[in-house]
Parts: sequence; structure tokens; C-alpha cells
Amino acid sequence: MSELVRFGVSLDKSLLDKFDRLIRERRYTNRSEALRDLIREELVKKAWAEDMEVAGAVTFLFDHHQRDLQNRITDIQHDHQKLIISTQHVHLDHDNCLEIIAVRGKAGKIQELTNRLKATRGVRHCSLSISSAGKDAR
Repeated sequence: MSELVRFGVSLDKSLLDKFDRLIRERRYTNRSEALRDLIREELVKKAWAEDMEVAGAVTFLFDHHQRDLQNRITDIQHDHQKLIISTQHVHLDHDNCLEIIAVRGKAGKIQELTNRLKATRGVRHCSLSISSAGKDAR
């Protein structure tokens, strides 16, 4: 476990009031936890911008009646199999399926996978949620 360090922060009163409102809205128990989350979020953005190793989820909705779409999706996933940790396929209704792909690897490669899925005809929506790869997530 890492060492906990205290430090002081000086803020304009109006900025602190806005931050405290945000903390209440998001139901943080204290300022420290909210500040830790903001720092972690910025570090993930930095890792993404520097094409470092990240983890995340690609989530997409598609029409399973679209001719040959499932085969095209599978081919794309096979082309990126080194990034894929697992896949979950959910039948939402008669026409729509949801797929969630857990990924880990270089940010740029994960973005390539996401872009290919998003551009595939029949995929109705596709989004990427990123996180750190876990090494520095504390």
C-alpha cells in the first residue's frame, strides 16, 4: 500500500464553493476523494494522449438482422485479438444486440478497433470508455 501524504491547496472561495457543490452532487464523502478522482482522470487522459497502455471497454449496439454483420464484427475482433480480454454479447430484443468488449493495450490500437467497429455498416452506436491499465490507478 502506498504512503498517504497530506498537502495544502489554496483556492478562490467561489471556486471552492463550486467544487463543494460538485462533491455533494456526486456524493463524495470528502474533498480528498474527489480530488484523487480528478487527478486519476487527468492521468488517464495523459496516458491516452501519449499512446501508453490503457484498459477500457468498447460498447456497441447493432442490428443482428443485417446481412453478414456478425461475421464482419467477428473478423474485426480477430484482427485485434491481442487487445481483447473478453467479450460479452447481449440479445436486447428481436432486432438489437449489445456487445461489450473488455480491452487492454496501446491507446492508439484500441482506438483503431473502436473506429473499425463504429464504421461498420449495421453498427448503430459504438463508444469507448477508457481507464488506466491498473499500474498507477491508486
